[in-house]
Amino acid sequence: GKTTIINLICRFYDAQRGEVLIDGVNGKDYNKRELREMLGLVLQDVFLFAGSVLENLRLGNAEISDSQVRRGAELAGAAPFIEKLEGGFQAPVAERGATFSTGQKQLIAFARALAYDPKILILDEATANIDSETEALIQQAIENSMRGRTTVAVAHRLSTIRHADMILVLDHGEIVERGSHDELIKQQGKYYRLYTLQFQEETTKKRSSGRTPSTKLA
Repeated sequence: GKTTIINLICRFYDAQRGEVLIDGVNGKDYNKRELREMLGLVLQDVFLFAGSVLENLRLGNAEISDSQVRRGAELAGAAPFIEKLEGGFQAPVAERGATFSTGQKQLIAFARALAYDPKILILDEATANIDSETEALIQQAIENSMRGRTTVAVAHRLSTIRHADMILVLDHGEIVERGSHDELIKQQGKYYRLYTLQFQEETTKKRSSGRTPSTKLA
């Protein structure tokens, strides 16, 4: 259900029934090139190709300036680690980014998306495979990138979407709950149960590692 929604927004295929409206306009009324230039997509599995960091951020688009690339990296929180690389933005990248950690590749993916300054940012499980420390950087990147644009975030890790204006809870492809984090917590439904379970698991991990939880259940 969640991936289907993203595919429909991006027009990887079109809805057989109903409409997908973007700023009140049916997505089918945009040509695909025009539509996809409005979108920034960050996936769970990041693909990097052999080349420089700069080339991976620019994706062959000569219209993206060095300053736009740098701004995207700064917004994503990727600039500090990139600048520490030998060669900085010109540092070589191995095929599939083999020399980078999962978190570093994800930060590059965010920087890549933000360099294009998209009107709509789509995050598909962008924090699924990263550790808690890197998640904090990604969460800050999400908060920075949300300003002035629509963000659609698909997540099982609920801390990623806690501050969203509207949360839709899907169960077997159906929307079963909707509202802000606080509203859904008060309902004590499916979202509440999932969030409580994840909070308890995170608390247990932090206690076992000798760390004190920094958040509490709303």
